[in-house]
Amino acid sequence: MTTDLDIASAATILPIGDIAASLGLSADDITPFGHDKAKIPAMRVIENRDAAGSSGLGRLILVTAMSPTPAGEGKTTTSIGLADGLSRLAEEEGWQVPVGRAPAVLALREPSLGPVFGMKGGAAGGGYAQVLPMEDINLHFTGDFAAIALANNLAAAMVDNHIHHGNELRIDPRRVEIRRVVDLNDRALRQLAIGLGGYTGGMPREDAFDIVVASEVMAVFCLATSLRDLKARLGRIVVARTFDKQPVTVADLGIAGSLTALLRNALSPNLVQTIEHTPAFVHGGPFANIAHGCNSVLATTAALTHGMYAVTEAGFGADLGAEKFLDIKCRAAEIWPSAAVVVATVRVLKFHGGVPKAQLETEDVQAITAGMANLNRHIENLTEVYGLPVVVSLNRFPSDTDEEVEAVLGALRSRGVAVEMAEHWAQGGRGALDLARAVVRAAGGPGLQGEGKPVPVPRFSYPLELPLTEKIEAVARRIYGAGSVELPAAVRRKLAMFEADGYGDLPVCIAKTQYSFSTDATVLGAPSGHALAVRDVRLSAGAGFVVAICGDIMTMPGLPKAPAALRIDVDDDGAITGLF
Repeated sequence: MTTDLDIASAATILPIGDIAASLGLSADDITPFGHDKAKIPAMRVIENRDAAGSSGLGRLILVTAMSPTPAGEGKTTTSIGLADGLSRLAEEEGWQVPVGRAPAVLALREPSLGPVFGMKGGAAGGGYAQVLPMEDINLHFTGDFAAIALANNLAAAMVDNHIHHGNELRIDPRRVEIRRVVDLNDRALRQLAIGLGGYTGGMPREDAFDIVVASEVMAVFCLATSLRDLKARLGRIVVARTFDKQPVTVADLGIAGSLTALLRNALSPNLVQTIEHTPAFVHGGPFANIAHGCNSVLATTAALTHGMYAVTEAGFGADLGAEKFLDIKCRAAEIWPSAAVVVATVRVLKFHGGVPKAQLETEDVQAITAGMANLNRHIENLTEVYGLPVVVSLNRFPSDTDEEVEAVLGALRSRGVAVEMAEHWAQGGRGALDLARAVVRAAGGPGLQGEGKPVPVPRFSYPLELPLTEKIEAVARRIYGAGSVELPAAVRRKLAMFEADGYGDLPVCIAKTQYSFSTDATVLGAPSGHALAVRDVRLSAGAGFVVAICGDIMTMPGLPKAPAALRIDVDDDGAITGLF
């Protein structure tokens, strides 16, 4: 059986200088990492954006999905296939592509090693819709995550060091808020005690680890618009509170410059290519179930500056990734999509219709009809709450019958929803041509933002002026279909403290299960009237949002019984096997 890794290994990779040249970038504009990947200096990205002006930016296309299931919906694969499809469409139709532009440029997240070695696998696409080099992207890449972990852990170490050496800031050891991080799934690190080595071992206290992608430093990294903005955001991170509950920041510790120095080079977006040589910026990678789930603002900016279309994705379902992309990232970066693509599959629809995973290859049109409720709610949220044109990409699997496919297409088209069947996994960009045409129609035709149909006016699910509790309630009711929000007294006190400290005008970032609109992962479809159970809230002042931790979501995942790490190997020639 041909694997994703087999396909990636057999693909021809162009020199990264050639990919850069297709974007109007010279050898002096890039910092190569070998022959197949490079960084674009952050300052160059900013200069190119300013030179283009807002009307000269490409059209932004957001790829999101229905609520994920173990069957897999293929959102990253669709993002890649769509970009390749747009590139092919431009050639077929003879688009007038400006010099120094590509018809389409991708902006994707970097994979976390937690899922790579855990259950989900990598995040470089699949089949004939992949970004390359697949092995490097899934394993270490250019070292960005290591730099983020170091910056975070330096801040954590400096807090404990400050307490040990006299505690001039009067930090309460019981109220240290920054956690150490590691880019692996490790449930044993969810709760621990540190400082147990006597006087020279520091102050004993309880602590915990998060996975790197859940850290505030990762969120800051991905939302920063420049090196100066990065340093300012890092300085605002609240690492602890004093004995009288006043916030202590990175700037108070005097280490914003040191953290920025660790992240200086990492902040530059990474340039790679798809199997079909479409340029791709792969940079940053917060999870959407516990963070804001988007690639870096600078990567998206680079794609908008150098592509007629910038295709980007937001993590997990539209209730998580798309909501945070629009309410947090787009608001902060002052960008907005021209259209959204919602990824769906017959298999996932059947799962939401009550079919067990083991029976998903058996035809069941009735289950598809029941599962459509989940897809419909995601579509309605994007169109009615955010005012975006939507195209559904129905990713076809070999087990899908014609009757099942027609049931989906017919149901959506009868409601006036644009939908196209896509086969990019098996055919690459050629299998996404119909999807590309539908996206161009929805976005207003080929051209930059200053041409043709204007970009939709931004609409958010809540105004920033609302109290924090009401912002949480707005997302719960308008996006999740919840009937109420459960806020324990301790959570309400923390929210009131955040507002008293001047953080009440921040947006909210809901951390909850990705598998359901509710906080119960077993409740599929489109539940209504449920209660959103908020367990805790955390302040991310540097990133610029307040995190509401709901249900049993964990910021440090655990490994499954049979993790993917058991399948990954390297032969005597250095060739890697088992990645997916």
